[in-house]
Amino acid sequence: MTATYTFDVFSTLDGYGSYNSDGDWGGYWGKQGPEFLDRRLDLYREEQRMVLGANTFRQFVEALGPSTEEAKVTDPVNTRMRNMPTTVVSTTLEGPLNWPDATLLSGDAVDVVARLKEESEVPLRSHGSLSMNRALMAAGLVDRVLVTLFPVISGQTGADPIFQGAADFDLELLEARTLDGHTQELIYRPTPHI
Repeated sequence: MTATYTFDVFSTLDGYGSYNSDGDWGGYWGKQGPEFLDRRLDLYREEQRMVLGANTFRQFVEALGPSTEEAKVTDPVNTRMRNMPTTVVSTTLEGPLNWPDATLLSGDAVDVVARLKEESEVPLRSHGSLSMNRALMAAGLVDRVLVTLFPVISGQTGADPIFQGAADFDLELLEARTLDGHTQELIYRPTPHI
């Protein structure tokens, strides 16, 4: 039996995964609330392995601090993410990685994740890593897409369009919930659109 792979991503209503340096939104576009933070902690409490591409891994190290320093962000969600078993897929990084419980695997992400899905005894989750996850979706390796939709439009400051250049997919809605009265969490099963 293969491990379930979830592509977990934050988005604005207009489909951006982040904002450029001119934006002053603040973390989570300034829209986090107690239900959202509790839900994120619940998602990351489960035993699982993180899978990150090189760019997202670098962003995590910058935001959360490497393993030899005191973490820059100490909220429970980020602390849990920082300490989860993590596989970093990269052809540019060299080990050892300065991150708790991280393994560096070099090679094509499709091949690496296909092997991880076969070998892992726990579910796999990737947060961000947009280009890697678009390639994994195209290869049929993504079982769930979890989109957390924040109530903002960042048409002027939006960066990193989540699905730009992605293949066409039909999405079956598996779960939906509203957090803090304004943030939507949507979990889909993707299938290639034929």
